[in-house]
Amino acid sequence: MNIGEAAKASGVSAKMIRYYEEIGLIGRPGRSAANYRAFDAREVNELRFVKRARSLGFSVKEIARLLSLWRDRERPSRDVKAIAERHIEDLETRIAEMQAMADTLRELSRCCAGDDRPDCPILTDLARVESTDG
Repeated sequence: MNIGEAAKASGVSAKMIRYYEEIGLIGRPGRSAANYRAFDAREVNELRFVKRARSLGFSVKEIARLLSLWRDRERPSRDVKAIAERHIEDLETRIAEMQAMADTLRELSRCCAGDDRPDCPILTDLARVESTDG
């Protein structure tokens, strides 16, 4: 199938398919007589794999490693699990950081009168210069 058909079948846009090809995340598919990309079922499955991994927040580097492990039928599952567990830790750290940001902004918003006066603790906090030692 051509790139448009592969995009539709995998749910990955043609632009992203070209990008993944360019960075080496996926292999370059064969070409038709008219020099169009020709994707087979295996390549479309790889695109679906990449899409699902992206939806779970894996980085391109992590996806490349996961694809490599997926293609290797002799791989130990512990290698896959280690990547997943590191990713979970990263997600949990980011969630905690985002929760702290939301809490701070919630408090600043609570302190702001939100009226016609110009003074605003949100803007005051954003303009605050943090001291750095060092």
